[in-house]
Amino acid sequence: MGAHAELRDVRQAAHAAQVRELTAAGVLDDPRWRAAFSAVPRHAFVPYYWIGRGAGHERMWCEDPDPERRARWLRGVYTDTPLATRLRDGELVSSSSQPSLMAKMLDALAVRDGDNVLEIGAGTGYNAALLCHRLGDEHVTTVDLDEEITESARAHLAALGYQPAVITGDGARGCPARAPFDRILVTCTLPLIPLAWLGQCRPGARILAPLSTGLIALTVRDAEFAEGRFLHTSAYFVPLRGATAAASAATPGVPYGLPYELVENERFQFMLVLTAGTLHAREALDLWRREDRPSRERFGVTVTPEGQWSWLDDPQGPYVWPLGEADSS
Repeated sequence: MGAHAELRDVRQAAHAAQVRELTAAGVLDDPRWRAAFSAVPRHAFVPYYWIGRGAGHERMWCEDPDPERRARWLRGVYTDTPLATRLRDGELVSSSSQPSLMAKMLDALAVRDGDNVLEIGAGTGYNAALLCHRLGDEHVTTVDLDEEITESARAHLAALGYQPAVITGDGARGCPARAPFDRILVTCTLPLIPLAWLGQCRPGARILAPLSTGLIALTVRDAEFAEGRFLHTSAYFVPLRGATAAASAATPGVPYGLPYELVENERFQFMLVLTAGTLHAREALDLWRREDRPSRERFGVTVTPEGQWSWLDDPQGPYVWPLGEADSS
């Protein structure tokens, strides 16, 4: 057997093992998404990635002349972890998301045959390929601000025969030329939901987006109203970039006087980030304890032209906080 054939067999085995792992983890219960993950190989979208090495980064590459390093590249590709795929001045600007999180998000998107989907954040093109396999190329649009990223994603997709609309542009503005959409899937962290998206959605459309450190699932009523709750899943993504992306509140550090083990608690950290600039950290802690340490699913978001709010349990209840407002104190 030649070296190329041997490497192909190793790749196929690694890909099959990943699908089995995701299935065993319960994130590919839908046979249509399981078929998509089986058909679309991740390595085709991640020919190289970067791993941290001390104060710098080391590139793992599919064509490394050292066979052991090529094997390390392949093992990394089919590990259930996010991969840094593009750095600029040492800062991460694009990545390949953790496959299990991708599977959870695609399942939560609740697509139906014939749905038109807008993806905000093209990344490597892997997610768009999965959507194309499930829905058909003509139903998928993916947008990214960076032309290098869209060119690379387009090439990766075309190499496997997928041809969705890959658009270079400000994702916060959506893609009016391809609207209306039934689903919007966002793969970058937001400080606010861009209102432009609502106007590009059909009534009843679903928007799934990373916000705070969670995933908000919004149902769009019309161009001026959307509302929904957070999913149980935590989510950490590269921030949205673009002229219309509002500046997000900084993730709080360890506030003075708070028990460190609570600040490290993921559920409390979620609330701390969600209410940053509105609630003092001690107020957030008191409320969190008083309300029996609420999980992400008890929080939600309302979006209108007049403002955007997060809330606990009830959008008309006593615990409502404006999103995206700087602390005036």
